[in-house]
Amino acid sequence: MNLDFLKPLLERPGPWASVYIETDRATEDAARIQRLRNRSVAARLVDEGADPATIRAVAERLGSEPVSGSPPGRALFATAGEVVLDVPLTATPPSAGAVWTHLPHIAPLVLLRSDAPACQVALIDREGADLELRDSRGTRNLGEARGKRWQGRGHRSVPQDRYEWHYGNKVEDAWEETADAIARELVRHCPQDGGTLLVLAGDARERKAVRERLPQRLRSVAVEVDHGSRAPGASTALLDRRIEEARARYAQERVRSALDDFRRARGRPGEHRETTVDTGRGPAAEGVPAVAAAAREHQVATLLLGRDASDASRPVWVGPGPGEIAAGRAEARGWGIGRPEEARADDALLRACVAAGSEVLVVPEELAGPAGGLGAVLRWSD
Repeated sequence: MNLDFLKPLLERPGPWASVYIETDRATEDAARIQRLRNRSVAARLVDEGADPATIRAVAERLGSEPVSGSPPGRALFATAGEVVLDVPLTATPPSAGAVWTHLPHIAPLVLLRSDAPACQVALIDREGADLELRDSRGTRNLGEARGKRWQGRGHRSVPQDRYEWHYGNKVEDAWEETADAIARELVRHCPQDGGTLLVLAGDARERKAVRERLPQRLRSVAVEVDHGSRAPGASTALLDRRIEEARARYAQERVRSALDDFRRARGRPGEHRETTVDTGRGPAAEGVPAVAAAAREHQVATLLLGRDASDASRPVWVGPGPGEIAAGRAEARGWGIGRPEEARADDALLRACVAAGSEVLVVPEELAGPAGGLGAVLRWSD
């Protein structure tokens, strides 16, 4: 799950108003219900001790919600009289919630967002490719990749067999250049975080040629799907279904692969564990103290977060920097955090992961994850 959209929350010191509220207005009395919800949010922020300017900013933003076209819900994060981040939700929050805390309460947002990975789509034929990005914010057009198209001279001043041989080779050369151009565009657009799926759709021969030209890091996250045409007016229904199926499979595979890595590493000598003496650096961390230590050292490659993590609400102590996190107040001061503030473990760890560019994966309830619901696969540098 890519959390780059949360980076604006790292630029302000807080404290923060974090609001989760249903905004769907599909029923006849939805407008009246929404007004009651908005008042409830404002009253809760007053009780929490939020400043009047921030409460007013939240109330104004909620009051401007359109009558039609509203998403199922919204998450708002505000501080110092300004709504810094306003995120439409694809799922209805279980209940209206508003808190005033030192760190933004981002953990529910991670759990509410779709697990489907970002997906780069290339719809390919012999003349080029249409490129788009599909993620939790919808579908965005990324433009077109085109290569050279050879038309010939329109007459045959040479023998037919030689002309056809020459023409066929020129057309093939033009396609080779087009495939190169498409591959270059995909390299330019696709992030290197490994969390973005690449879907190659369209003509089978051309898909294969483009894939062969991709670097290994993109071939490893690329899948080919049948269906799809660049012809004007072509139906996209079947292609859309295949793409969503590919995204779902990819998300499941990433979680299972990360859990396999975590289980293989857990229990090895040198693993960070609360119940043993740490004998050195290891490839996994489990539990709040161990994961906090790894986050402080910027060594979390993948954070594993359970949906019902019992450790999620455990207190940790943080400083102004995203990596300033410790399991206890005395430990925080020992690490040079002058005035540590208390925060929830999940919010503090997620803040650190956003800053470090770490991957965050939500472990489904049916899979066995880390004890307490918090664990990490680590990255180490020599």
